[in-house]
Amino acid sequence: MKKTLKIKGMHCKSCEMLIKSELEDISVKADVSYGTGTAVVEFDEASVSLKKIKEAISKAGYSAE
Repeated sequence: MKKTLKIKGMHCKSCEMLIKSELEDISVKADVSYGTGTAVVEFDEASVSLKKIKEAISKAGYSAE
């Protein structure tokens, strides 16, 4: 499944890298952009839930909608 999430709190490239790293740790492919304030995530719904993805983003210090 592919989904675009709005990320709050990003302001630089480092923010992108932190979020991407947290998502990769749970086997989620992500294209994160602080310029647009979004993360396009691609994941297998059978192994990772959208809730778990949002929790990983929260763990990095940001929030996702």
